[in-house]
Parts: sequence; structure tokens; C-alpha cells
Amino acid sequence: MAHIRRALARRALPLAVLLPVAALMAAGPSLASEDGGGSGSGSSSTAPADGTSGSGKPTIVLVHGYWADASGWDRIVESLQARGYPVVATANPLRSLSGDADYLAARLRTIEGPVVLVGHSYGGAVITNAAAGNPNVESLVYIAGFAPDQGETAFQLAAKYPGSRVTDDPDAPVPTALNAVPLGGEPTNVDLYLKPEKFGEVFLSDRLDANRTRVLAATQRPATAASGNEPTRAAAWKTIPSWYLVATDDRTIGTDNLRFMAERAKATTVEVDAPHAVMETNPADVTELILRAAGDSRPSLAETGTSGRTAVLGGAAVLAVAAGTVITVRARRT
Repeated sequence: MAHIRRALARRALPLAVLLPVAALMAAGPSLASEDGGGSGSGSSSTAPADGTSGSGKPTIVLVHGYWADASGWDRIVESLQARGYPVVATANPLRSLSGDADYLAARLRTIEGPVVLVGHSYGGAVITNAAAGNPNVESLVYIAGFAPDQGETAFQLAAKYPGSRVTDDPDAPVPTALNAVPLGGEPTNVDLYLKPEKFGEVFLSDRLDANRTRVLAATQRPATAASGNEPTRAAAWKTIPSWYLVATDDRTIGTDNLRFMAERAKATTVEVDAPHAVMETNPADVTELILRAAGDSRPSLAETGTSGRTAVLGGAAVLAVAAGTVITVRARRT
């Protein structure tokens, strides 16, 4: 257990770390706040099911994190496909950062054309590594996700500032909200699960009903301790434009840690009143940010500017009203 203490609690280990992945309805609430970004027009056509684009739109690749799987993106996938985007919600092995990134990089090489790469939680660390050197990746989108620099680990970043509730005892050999399942060999070779009784508080900030919370806790996918302790090899956000959703009630990684990474990456950032698993509670906000990264988004209530198309339509409306007024006045005079 002393070895686990050194590997997991090494940085006050709010290990929080880790984790995870989703989903939404494009007609839902708008982003709470932002600094920068663009907007455009959408499409209601249906995207090809094979993840290839026949419409010139980029392929959206979604990567989940700890304690989740690709199904966490379901509502987001549905909404993006309804707007004509090809979408791939890929499996994330959750075994090692280098191995997970290599797996994703191989998957990306099979996709033709531009890609918008999206990562939730630990999935953010995976896309940060996997996108490096791939010229097809045009945008990175971090959904309450890790955006590490070279040499940093997910566990280190989760411990930088307070906010994570993965442990309430920094001296515990295993974070108190986690169960460690030995996999054999070294004492640190363990799978980490969120305890069912802690799942709602840590992952969801007690924002979902009890039935849904129990289902998510029962179907969670574990991650190895090694994946959160492995240093990052590359930082794709240094060369690829990034967007970042900060969940302001994140009890897994911690909101201040999210803000630190978003600011450092100089990402176009929005803040949403949501838990770590923001795709479960605010799928429309997640979808809207992805659309903005893809250059195709409806204006939101939080936006202070207007797109060129909106301005043209607005100008046309003003002219139409003015013309109608002139006609009315002239009719009255005659």
C-alpha cells in the first residue's frame, strides 16, 4: 500500500483526476459565459453513418474519460448528426496515457478530411497527445477536460488547486472516494472505480436524479492508476486552436484547475453552471461549443456580437420595416 500511496497520492492526490465523458440537444440552453469564438449557419441534413463527410463538414470525434464510456455522448451525437456532421464517438481504453493516445491517433488516421477533436475529463489528456502532428485536426475542444503540458500528469493537475472531492484524506493510500481493484504484479497496478455512494457527489455534483445516478455508477468503466500518473509526451494545444468548457461546479478535477488549463492554452472559453459530467446535465451547452469550434453555431444568448449572416438578415428586416412605414405614410397622405 505504501507504493500506492506514492503513486496515487503523490500530489495530494485528489486524484480526482481522472476522469471521464456527454451528450445533448442542440435546442437547449445557451452557454453561460464566454471569451471569444465565432458563429455560422447550421444544417438539418443527416450525416453519413460511417464517420466520413460527404458534405464538406469536419468529422467530430468525441473521446470520453474515466468512469464513463462512449454512450455518454449519445445526445450530443444525435444533435450533431441532425445538423449534418459525421460523428465518431470512439472507445477510450483507459489503460495508459501513451497507449490510449496511440490508439486514438491510429483511429484519426483512418478519417479523411478535417477533424474537430473533443475530449472530456481524462479524454482531454488523450486528445492533447493524439492530435500532435496530425494536420487534419483543426480544432481541439476540452469539455471539463485535462489539457496537460509536456511532462505533466493528470493527477498532478487535479491536485494543483483545491476543488476535487476524489479524496478527503491526502494521506490515504487510495483516495477515499475510490475503490482500487488489484490487477496483479506491482501494488500500483490497480483499476480505479468511483464508489457507488460517492458517484453522485463527485462526478455529478448531486445534480441528477437518484435512478440515473445509480445506473451511471453501475455501468462506469474503470481506469488504471498508471494512466493518471503517466507524463504527457506532447501538447497539441500549443499549435492547434482550442475551445474549453469550464464546469463551475466540477468536483472531480476542480473548477480552478479547469480555469488554469483553459487560460494557459489561450482557449476560447465558456463557463457553465454544471458538474464534471456536464454532458449529462447540459448537453446543449456542450453541443454549442463543439459547433462553434467547427465554425457552425447558432448565436447564443451569451454572445455579444452577431454573425455576418445575422447582421445581413437584421439589416434586411430594418429596411423592410422602414419601407413599410414609408408606404403607410404615403397612403395616408393620398
